[in-house]
Amino acid sequence: MAILRRARDFLELIKFEHTIFALPFAYLGMLLAAGGWPTWPQFAWITVAMAAARTLGMSANRLADRWIDARNPRTADRPLITGAVAPGTVWIGALLSTAILSLAAYALGPLPFKLLPGALAFLIAYPFTKRFTVLSHLVLGFTDGLAPMGAWAAIRGSLFTVADLPAWLLLAAVTLWIGGFDLIYACQDAEFDRREGLHAVPARYGIATALRLSALSHALTTLILVVLGLLMNLSWPYWPAVLLTAALLAYEHAIVHPDDLSRLNLAFFNINGIISITLFTGTLLAVLMQPAIP
Repeated sequence: MAILRRARDFLELIKFEHTIFALPFAYLGMLLAAGGWPTWPQFAWITVAMAAARTLGMSANRLADRWIDARNPRTADRPLITGAVAPGTVWIGALLSTAILSLAAYALGPLPFKLLPGALAFLIAYPFTKRFTVLSHLVLGFTDGLAPMGAWAAIRGSLFTVADLPAWLLLAAVTLWIGGFDLIYACQDAEFDRREGLHAVPARYGIATALRLSALSHALTTLILVVLGLLMNLSWPYWPAVLLTAALLAYEHAIVHPDDLSRLNLAFFNINGIISITLFTGTLLAVLMQPAIP
């Protein structure tokens, strides 16, 4: 029972339930690369890889930031800080997830396995970037953007031909989308980050500037999604999904203001969860209704 309790506390620490919102990133690359539904082994291994990658990334984040989190009133009750989860448990989780991710990459083919070291580097190094650069928000987005690119590589076995341009557009879209809402999320820690000397945009340039940059990032995200749909000639279900995504992003920015962050968690978790599922559903229907995607 003690092992089960530690496992439960560890899953709570890394917010494992939020993996359901992260999976559609990888699935977008998978669906577009396959031009429909891939083989079931491919789907299974992509799912395993995504869950393992997120577990590793969150474990590394919690370990790297545990002393900072202990000083931040917002995060001081996290299980790693309170002692409910020991650092050794998180290290074990990180090592196991690395092994599982490596196995999944190997099973998915030579190219995903060759790309594995780069993915591991970003997953582990991201938490440290806010200590020295305001670009940490984009680094987080880029790290998440590797998911659809990796899935594309697993299906197509290539990334560097003209036909692979959609994978790079997905990377750009996810980078800007995640980076944009990380700018919003960081607003709640602006004062703390400033005192700690951390280089988050809200701490260095102010919350209003961070929100403007976030809005710009999300406008570019929408534009890239439009270009992606046109490039791949996606059928009509994709377009209502993009339209709804744009509307949800606009609503996200309408409810968060420099002098009112009370609905920040609604914008960060609920709306972005809906966006990821909406894009996945629209893309799935589009490729199933139009099997011959170039």
